[in-house]
Amino acid sequence: MKLYIFSILLSLLVISTTATLPKKQVVITYPSNTPDSVLDEAKLVITSAGGVITHEYELIKGFAVKASVKILDKVHALSSDFTPNIEEDSIVTASS
Repeated sequence: MKLYIFSILLSLLVISTTATLPKKQVVITYPSNTPDSVLDEAKLVITSAGGVITHEYELIKGFAVKASVKILDKVHALSSDFTPNIEEDSIVTASS
């Protein structure tokens, strides 16, 4: 528990120093067996550092955000068991 709190505080400290960096619009998704607590921790890290969650998905475990690259790197490193897939947000179309 102490390690968890320490890692959150350390994350917030590192991220607070990077809040003024340029932001990217990305989609972050997790494997379907990822606990909700992992997603909640990632969202907390992003919003605490000045990032914005622009959309939360219901059919998949994921959300769209606007955040700096350093924040995204931190989110990627949060969990070794449930590694997120972080990709740039883009418009997808289907043509026939």
